[in-house]
Amino acid sequence: MISGIFGILVAMLVVPATAGAAPSTPSGGASAAGWAASHDGKQPYPGVAVTWDVPIRMSDGTILRANIYRPADGAGRATTKRDPVIVNMTPYTKLITAVGAAVTQHPVLEPLLRQLVTAVNQVATPIRDFADISQLTNTLRDGGAKTFMVDLDLVRSGYTQVVVDVRGTGFSQGKWDVFQSREQADTTEVIDWAARQRWSNGKVGMSGVSYSAINQIQAANKNPKALKAIFPVEPGGDLIRDIVAPGGALGAGFLPLWLTLVNTTKMVPNVASMLNGTFDWKWLADRISDPLTFYPQLLAALVTPDVKSVPPQLDELLTDNSEPRKAWQDNAERITTPTFIYGGWFDLFTNSEVRMYNKIPLPPGHKQLMMGDGYHLTIGGGQQGRRGTPPRLDVLQKAWFDKWLKGIDNNVDSYGPVNLKQVGYQWISAQQFPRAGMSRQRLYLGDRRSGTAPYAVRDGSLTTATPATRGRMTVSPGLLTLCSRDSAQQTAGALALFPFCAEDARIPERNALTFTTAPMRTTRSVSGYTNLHLNTVMDATDGYWTATLNDVAPDGSSKVISSGQVMASLRGYDRSRSQFAPNGDVIDPFYNLTLASRQPVTPGTPVGVDIGLLPTEALIKPGHRLRVDVFAMNVPRGLPLRPLLNESQLKPQHIQLDPQRPSFVNLPLSTPIS
Repeated sequence: MISGIFGILVAMLVVPATAGAAPSTPSGGASAAGWAASHDGKQPYPGVAVTWDVPIRMSDGTILRANIYRPADGAGRATTKRDPVIVNMTPYTKLITAVGAAVTQHPVLEPLLRQLVTAVNQVATPIRDFADISQLTNTLRDGGAKTFMVDLDLVRSGYTQVVVDVRGTGFSQGKWDVFQSREQADTTEVIDWAARQRWSNGKVGMSGVSYSAINQIQAANKNPKALKAIFPVEPGGDLIRDIVAPGGALGAGFLPLWLTLVNTTKMVPNVASMLNGTFDWKWLADRISDPLTFYPQLLAALVTPDVKSVPPQLDELLTDNSEPRKAWQDNAERITTPTFIYGGWFDLFTNSEVRMYNKIPLPPGHKQLMMGDGYHLTIGGGQQGRRGTPPRLDVLQKAWFDKWLKGIDNNVDSYGPVNLKQVGYQWISAQQFPRAGMSRQRLYLGDRRSGTAPYAVRDGSLTTATPATRGRMTVSPGLLTLCSRDSAQQTAGALALFPFCAEDARIPERNALTFTTAPMRTTRSVSGYTNLHLNTVMDATDGYWTATLNDVAPDGSSKVISSGQVMASLRGYDRSRSQFAPNGDVIDPFYNLTLASRQPVTPGTPVGVDIGLLPTEALIKPGHRLRVDVFAMNVPRGLPLRPLLNESQLKPQHIQLDPQRPSFVNLPLSTPIS
């Protein structure tokens, strides 16, 4: 969600695509060269005509405000032709969208910004060991900002774009409804409105990043007649499990910053209306009545001392089938609109992106999935628009809309259907995710030293055979995860500027139990979901377990490729919505995450805990090792809700080694480890 705001502060630069043979590889081949030419070449309209702050009345009388961008001639006169319409619903005020598009796509400013990016890369070289600024500058070339803002080339090619401030934000009236039923009704009403305008041909698509991507999923699951295609970039599909309380711990690194951002920008008034005497006093009254949306819930999560004192506004977030819990489900199984999902292995919404793609009941090609290995801020991560990589996102978006809104036979439906960036390595294409041909294998946690992590709390081993030893391995809550890949993920990628945190886990591993395999003899892939089953003992009635799966290089560097977390008392999962291996092991536990389903721990008594790790696609090369890290805290990715934190008393937590009740990780491997 912050990714869009970041996008307006920087330039999104264009890099020529590379031609190839056919859209059967990540590059897209010759077809992709055609998509790039269609986007970057001369367009039928030289200009863009903008109509500002157009009122759209909702069924309850609330007025939303929209900016409308239409193809125009050189004098700025809008075409009289009816065109397809692209709708973008934003909570970040369409003023930011307008300014960002004007700056980053200006014929004079854009070349200057190119030079600035080049200069920053050159200046960054001496300090790259400390701060990898190139990650951000490389991101500028991938076309992602245009999917957040307005792609003026897309408009000039014959599309009308409508950017709308969602209810209670920007210049729109009402109270911010944060993805709930009234906001969802607004989106479908805007689609219907756009389809009926004199400049519309009745066909509507949707675009946008993060918040705007979630709006797309929510609209598509209602299948409005006019909606013909969506291109959601980094969409969430289950907000409780994605960012609010992943594993039952508050997303403390992201939520406060994001809520502050939206609640601040929604207070920015329409200065032009103040000057011309048309100021909207209803807008002001709505803002005064609800200045700090969702802050009461956030504060309650941080200060409520015990479960019995949880206030109603927080309780409904922790109750199944409450209004927000129901509204925040993607219901992707209802979607029949052609959908192209872009996500990332370290995005805020990794949990949902793959899951939504698999639930959509459309044939491959009509639905497509692209997963990079960047963060929420680094859309594309500088990994697209180059030889052997996928086309830029703005190029793909136009090709997608050309196919489904204009009926152009450009082969984009033959692309992919799944394109995946192997963490730290290259792009690959597949027919599905998880990829076919993976074998499930258990690797067991033991206390025999691997010799690879002497700095850890305990350096253990990961083996194919069940260890015969008994005993305990103890880990206490620590704060070194503040410098970790999970911290970079929770800050939407801001911490990824510091590679010694985001790219190497040896600092946080000083607060962890580590379990490491012998070196790999051959290359193998990890593709899919991983689950860590722990036989635990706690000294309190609750505890917080977090884990990562790492690729350990011969030089000792430890790169996280996946992670997961769960509160011990919220370890229960819905079997009907979880996935299991052929041997019965759970591999993707769908936690209930409700107060009613809590299972307080009996101190001193062994209890099994399953930690579901996010899906991943990774390559483990010869000489590298796999490692599992286990922590008792994961700030800021997760901070236990205050009642549960108090119950845990921040006491040490133990893995009980017992051959009869072993702890193990269940992995999806292309080649089993022998």
